[in-house]
Amino acid sequence: MADFVGAVDQGTTSTRFMIFDHDGNEVAKHQLEHAQILPRSGWVEHDPVEIWERTNSVMQNALRHGNLSPQDLAAIGITNQRETTVVWDPRSGRPYYNAIVWQDTRTDSIAAALERSGKGDVIRRKAGLPPATYFSGGKIQWILENVDGVREAAEQGHAVFGNTDSWVLWNLTGGPDGGIHATDVTNASRTMLMDLETLDWDDELLGFFGIPRSMLPVINPSSHREAYGVTRTSRPLRAAIPITGVLGDQQAATVGQVCYAPGEAKNTYGTGNFLVLNTGTELVRSQHGLLTTVAYRFGDEPAVYALEGSIAVTGSAVQWLRDQMKIISSADESETLARTVEDNGGMYFVPAFSGLFAPYWRSDARGAIVGLARYNDNGHLARATLESICYQSRDVVEAMEQDSGVHLDVLKVDGGVTANDLCMQIQADVLGVPVSRPVVAETTALGAAYAAGLATGFWRDTDELRTHWQESKRWQPQWSDERRAEGYAGWKKAVERTLDWAEVE
Repeated sequence: MADFVGAVDQGTTSTRFMIFDHDGNEVAKHQLEHAQILPRSGWVEHDPVEIWERTNSVMQNALRHGNLSPQDLAAIGITNQRETTVVWDPRSGRPYYNAIVWQDTRTDSIAAALERSGKGDVIRRKAGLPPATYFSGGKIQWILENVDGVREAAEQGHAVFGNTDSWVLWNLTGGPDGGIHATDVTNASRTMLMDLETLDWDDELLGFFGIPRSMLPVINPSSHREAYGVTRTSRPLRAAIPITGVLGDQQAATVGQVCYAPGEAKNTYGTGNFLVLNTGTELVRSQHGLLTTVAYRFGDEPAVYALEGSIAVTGSAVQWLRDQMKIISSADESETLARTVEDNGGMYFVPAFSGLFAPYWRSDARGAIVGLARYNDNGHLARATLESICYQSRDVVEAMEQDSGVHLDVLKVDGGVTANDLCMQIQADVLGVPVSRPVVAETTALGAAYAAGLATGFWRDTDELRTHWQESKRWQPQWSDERRAEGYAGWKKAVERTLDWAEVE
């Protein structure tokens, strides 16, 4: 019997393959970055071919590093950067255009037109999402309208769409030679094209964007024995391994953090931040700027829904300090530099590089550093950057409590930024609740592995998965209520300064 489960984690800045044992422990992994293509202000693209090549490499190298063969894998799961849009020719496997990344803002005029026409209310009611540049629907429309020949190809059945989960899955299962064109309910719920109640593509929503239904993948459960096929022997593993789990990255982290009961929540700190609250089988419609989304669906069981607060720029703000401002040479140095000061010195940094996501949804916002005095230095900027991550998360927590009535007793956290002890301490201080990090911090890949393993019986049920979760570290709040309130009031003033900056058609 195979003793391990693998997970492809196709993220915004890198792709990795991780292998887990029955206790949920990491056995092996390999990770490779891919290029961030920035053709003009507000545009963010990836090369889908490069992503597929990286997927090939990391799968082979992770197995080699673990001294394992493909036959040691009981199943494979896939998790991915959501909303990032690929349109390709299924006859050749050639993308018609670069992948348009979730951060990209070129579709702001499409989103604004939907809002003006009143169609935004229909999208909110059916899809649980506001019209925004974030989601896939507008990106597909842009490619259809702006890339020569794609509209005609789509109408002839020669152009198909997928988020990166579908692109990787199609290639793993054969590509032009019989590749499976499918997705799961969590990824489909991020397109503005799926009805949350029927869990199917909606013709009225497709009409809003002018998207032929034939372009779209089949929607499957997140975990299903029969759903996704097997790897083709001509592909990287040279073996037929079942692919039985697919989840968007934040839903995968929710599964990996074992948030299986209504009221349980996690916050993932990556390129952006994503706070997800399980609302059970009840579909809770947000009144405070959050997204209603599918958390997961296991097999034939009913879908489990969630409220999500999506924040565009958090970890990437630290990358900005490194790559653009060049005041640090590695992300780790942000903590060292921030510790040279005791507070932010009155400085606030709102990294609205591509507008503000939840709970504001303002594509006209742009980044701002406010409250500057002659006294401020690089240490204050580093500290303000870490604080911006935490204040944006508080904005979402406040909205979540208003929508759901649930007050968090503890915030489960995961992702790369959780290695920054100062940032996590600030998060506890800003929220006024403990912050808890698990032993396995890479819960996104773990969640995809769990979904795949549940489908094959590698793991019995979610109760068994709960027994694997262990706390690595907990941060307790240290700020007084007065300091917490004063700091948050300053943040809200800073956010106001970012609005009405960019012109939106």
